[in-house]
Amino acid sequence: MAIFRSHGFRLRAAIATGGLLAAVLLTTGCAPLLAPPYAADYETLDRLEATRPGMVAVAKAQPVDTEDKVNTVRLRGAKLVSPSGSFAQYLQDALMRDLAEISAYDPKAPTRIAARILANEIDLGLINGTGRMDVEVTVMRDATPRLRKTYRAETAFDSSYANIVAVPAGQAAYPRLVRALLREVYADPQFVAAIGR
Repeated sequence: MAIFRSHGFRLRAAIATGGLLAAVLLTTGCAPLLAPPYAADYETLDRLEATRPGMVAVAKAQPVDTEDKVNTVRLRGAKLVSPSGSFAQYLQDALMRDLAEISAYDPKAPTRIAARILANEIDLGLINGTGRMDVEVTVMRDATPRLRKTYRAETAFDSSYANIVAVPAGQAAYPRLVRALLREVYADPQFVAAIGR
């Protein structure tokens, strides 16, 4: 029985030490944090699919430079990084995944969507956090422009003065910000017309 208690004490001590180490990393900003994976808004995709879009290709999202301001998201002392290498690539991957989900993605299609991120920010605030993303979307069919428009999405989330609460909240908010941006794009009648058959 004493041995069991001793092992239990060691396990609790190890968990406490691990938790303390995680807290130190969050507060000092030593370790970069990965943005969570993108998850589609299926209700919005169902509505887009109901419009019977044509097949669409997706151009390389811009800017590709990982040092560009829009590819750098700071969460106070911590740095949020994209699992795709850049946030432009994160957006491109999300767009391609969504279009593939409704069977509208074809890399050889004559209609091509290009996206350029203009703003990409998460502000943790002191009590409430916010996110903002501006993206210029261009749709071309062969050599003919069909749409060039800037879309903006904003999101809000509970934050805190304490980094150990605020930083993970900002990290979790990023895919929701991208989803909100793409929801704006997909719901726009001009975009729907531009990718139509």
